[in-house]
Amino acid sequence: PEDIYEVYDALSKIGPGFSIAAAFGNVHGVYKPGNVKLRPEILGNHQKHVSEKIKAAGKDDEKPLFLVFHGGSGSTKEEIKTAVENGVVKMNVDTDTQFAYMAGIRDFMTKKKDYLKTQVGNPEGDDKPNKKFYDPRVWVREGEKTLTERVKEACKDLGNVDRL
Repeated sequence: PEDIYEVYDALSKIGPGFSIAAAFGNVHGVYKPGNVKLRPEILGNHQKHVSEKIKAAGKDDEKPLFLVFHGGSGSTKEEIKTAVENGVVKMNVDTDTQFAYMAGIRDFMTKKKDYLKTQVGNPEGDDKPNKKFYDPRVWVREGEKTLTERVKEACKDLGNVDRL
Protein backbone atom coordinates (compact mmCIF):
# COMPACT_ATOMS: atom_id res chain seq x y z
CA PRO A 1 0.00 0.00 0.00
CA GLU A 2 2.88 2.40 0.58
CA ASP A 3 3.71 2.68 -3.12
CA ILE A 4 0.07 3.57 -3.84
CA TYR A 5 0.25 6.26 -1.16
CA GLU A 6 3.41 7.66 -2.76
CA VAL A 7 1.61 7.93 -6.11
CA TYR A 8 -1.42 9.50 -4.41
CA ASP A 9 0.77 11.97 -2.52
CA ALA A 10 2.70 13.03 -5.62
CA LEU A 11 -0.36 13.44 -7.84
CA SER A 12 -2.53 15.15 -5.23
CA LYS A 13 0.02 17.98 -5.12
CA ILE A 14 -0.77 18.64 -8.78
CA GLY A 15 -4.55 18.44 -8.48
CA PRO A 16 -7.49 16.25 -7.43
CA GLY A 17 -8.47 14.92 -10.88
CA PHE A 18 -6.49 11.71 -11.18
CA SER A 19 -7.00 7.99 -10.94
CA ILE A 20 -4.65 5.14 -10.12
CA ALA A 21 -4.49 1.76 -11.85
CA ALA A 22 -3.26 -0.37 -8.97
CA ALA A 23 -2.63 -4.01 -9.83
CA PHE A 24 -4.52 -6.72 -7.95
CA GLY A 25 -3.87 -9.73 -10.16
CA ASN A 26 -5.53 -8.23 -13.22
CA VAL A 27 -4.19 -8.76 -16.75
CA HIS A 28 -5.19 -7.51 -20.18
CA GLY A 29 -7.11 -9.96 -22.33
CA VAL A 30 -9.16 -12.95 -21.29
CA TYR A 31 -7.84 -16.29 -20.13
CA LYS A 32 -9.08 -19.76 -19.27
CA PRO A 33 -11.03 -19.67 -15.97
CA GLY A 34 -8.70 -20.25 -13.05
CA ASN A 35 -5.58 -18.92 -14.78
CA VAL A 36 -6.03 -15.42 -13.39
CA LYS A 37 -6.61 -14.92 -9.68
CA LEU A 38 -8.00 -11.48 -8.96
CA ARG A 39 -7.72 -10.10 -5.45
CA PRO A 40 -9.86 -6.93 -5.48
CA GLU A 41 -9.79 -6.85 -1.68
CA ILE A 42 -6.22 -5.52 -2.07
CA LEU A 43 -7.79 -2.29 -3.31
CA GLY A 44 -9.59 -1.96 0.01
CA ASN A 45 -6.24 -2.28 1.77
CA HIS A 46 -4.89 0.56 -0.39
CA GLN A 47 -7.90 2.74 0.46
CA LYS A 48 -7.48 2.10 4.16
CA HIS A 49 -3.74 2.79 4.12
CA VAL A 50 -4.05 6.05 2.20
CA SER A 51 -7.04 7.11 4.31
CA GLU A 52 -5.05 6.60 7.51
CA LYS A 53 -2.05 8.52 6.13
CA ILE A 54 -4.10 11.54 5.05
CA LYS A 55 -6.15 11.49 8.25
CA ALA A 56 -2.93 12.16 10.14
CA ALA A 57 -2.58 15.25 7.96
CA GLY A 58 -6.11 16.41 8.79
CA LYS A 59 -8.05 15.03 5.79
CA ASP A 60 -10.92 12.67 6.53
CA ASP A 61 -11.82 10.46 3.55
CA GLU A 62 -12.56 6.73 3.78
CA LYS A 63 -12.04 6.23 0.03
CA PRO A 64 -9.57 8.83 -1.18
CA LEU A 65 -8.46 6.79 -4.21
CA PHE A 66 -10.17 6.77 -7.59
CA LEU A 67 -9.08 3.38 -8.93
CA VAL A 68 -9.01 1.97 -12.46
CA PHE A 69 -9.59 -1.72 -13.16
CA HIS A 70 -7.38 -2.57 -16.14
CA GLY A 71 -8.06 -5.95 -17.69
CA GLY A 72 -11.66 -6.29 -16.52
CA SER A 73 -12.73 -8.55 -19.40
CA GLY A 74 -13.67 -12.02 -18.26
CA SER A 75 -14.05 -11.01 -14.61
CA THR A 76 -16.88 -12.43 -12.54
CA LYS A 77 -19.73 -10.26 -11.31
CA GLU A 78 -18.51 -10.79 -7.74
CA GLU A 79 -14.96 -9.67 -8.57
CA ILE A 80 -16.34 -6.55 -10.24
CA LYS A 81 -18.66 -5.84 -7.30
CA THR A 82 -15.79 -6.16 -4.81
CA ALA A 83 -13.55 -3.94 -6.94
CA VAL A 84 -16.25 -1.25 -7.13
CA GLU A 85 -16.90 -1.47 -3.39
CA ASN A 86 -13.18 -0.82 -2.92
CA GLY A 87 -13.07 2.30 -5.05
CA VAL A 88 -12.92 1.31 -8.70
CA VAL A 89 -14.47 4.13 -10.75
CA LYS A 90 -13.43 2.90 -14.21
CA MET A 91 -13.09 -0.59 -15.64
CA ASN A 92 -11.61 -1.53 -19.00
CA VAL A 93 -13.50 -4.26 -20.87
CA ASP A 94 -12.08 -3.85 -24.37
CA THR A 95 -11.62 -7.58 -24.99
CA ASP A 96 -15.22 -8.31 -23.97
CA THR A 97 -16.59 -5.53 -26.15
CA GLN A 98 -14.51 -6.62 -29.14
CA PHE A 99 -15.87 -10.15 -28.78
CA ALA A 100 -19.44 -8.89 -28.38
CA TYR A 101 -19.14 -6.79 -31.55
CA MET A 102 -17.73 -9.70 -33.50
CA ALA A 103 -20.43 -12.07 -32.18
CA GLY A 104 -23.21 -9.97 -33.67
CA ILE A 105 -21.55 -9.94 -37.08
CA ARG A 106 -20.61 -13.64 -36.87
CA ASP A 107 -24.14 -14.64 -35.93
CA PHE A 108 -25.63 -12.57 -38.76
CA MET A 109 -23.21 -14.06 -41.29
CA THR A 110 -23.94 -17.59 -40.07
CA LYS A 111 -27.70 -17.09 -40.12
CA LYS A 112 -27.71 -15.41 -43.54
CA LYS A 113 -24.92 -17.42 -45.21
CA ASP A 114 -27.18 -18.55 -48.07
CA TYR A 115 -27.93 -14.90 -48.87
CA LEU A 116 -24.26 -13.90 -48.88
CA LYS A 117 -22.88 -16.21 -51.58
CA THR A 118 -23.94 -14.15 -54.60
CA GLN A 119 -25.47 -10.77 -55.37
CA VAL A 120 -28.57 -12.40 -56.86
CA GLY A 121 -30.13 -15.74 -55.96
CA ASN A 122 -30.96 -17.12 -52.53
CA PRO A 123 -33.30 -19.64 -50.85
CA GLU A 124 -36.26 -17.42 -51.75
CA GLY A 125 -35.53 -17.65 -55.47
CA ASP A 126 -32.83 -17.61 -58.14
CA ASP A 127 -33.76 -14.05 -59.15
CA LYS A 128 -33.97 -12.59 -55.64
CA PRO A 129 -31.41 -9.85 -54.85
CA ASN A 130 -29.20 -10.06 -51.76
CA LYS A 131 -28.10 -6.44 -51.35
CA LYS A 132 -30.08 -5.98 -48.13
CA PHE A 133 -28.02 -8.84 -46.65
CA TYR A 134 -24.47 -8.01 -47.79
CA ASP A 135 -24.81 -4.25 -47.31
CA PRO A 136 -22.25 -3.46 -44.57
CA ARG A 137 -24.72 -1.08 -42.93
CA VAL A 138 -26.88 -4.12 -42.19
CA TRP A 139 -24.33 -6.55 -40.78
CA VAL A 140 -22.23 -3.90 -39.02
CA ARG A 141 -25.42 -2.83 -37.24
CA GLU A 142 -25.75 -6.36 -35.86
CA GLY A 143 -22.31 -5.97 -34.26
CA GLU A 144 -23.34 -2.60 -32.86
CA LYS A 145 -26.41 -4.16 -31.27
CA THR A 146 -24.47 -6.88 -29.45
CA LEU A 147 -21.77 -4.38 -28.45
CA THR A 148 -24.45 -2.10 -27.02
CA GLU A 149 -25.85 -4.93 -24.91
CA ARG A 150 -22.38 -5.74 -23.56
CA VAL A 151 -21.79 -2.10 -22.63
CA LYS A 152 -25.17 -2.01 -20.86
CA GLU A 153 -24.16 -5.11 -18.91
CA ALA A 154 -20.85 -3.49 -17.90
CA CYS A 155 -22.65 -0.32 -16.79
CA LYS A 156 -25.02 -2.38 -14.66
CA ASP A 157 -22.13 -4.38 -13.17
CA LEU A 158 -20.34 -1.13 -12.27
CA GLY A 159 -23.44 0.39 -10.71
CA ASN A 160 -23.58 3.41 -12.99
CA VAL A 161 -27.03 2.98 -14.56
CA ASP A 162 -29.18 6.12 -14.13
CA ARG A 163 -26.27 8.01 -12.59
CA LEU A 164 -24.21 10.92 -13.78
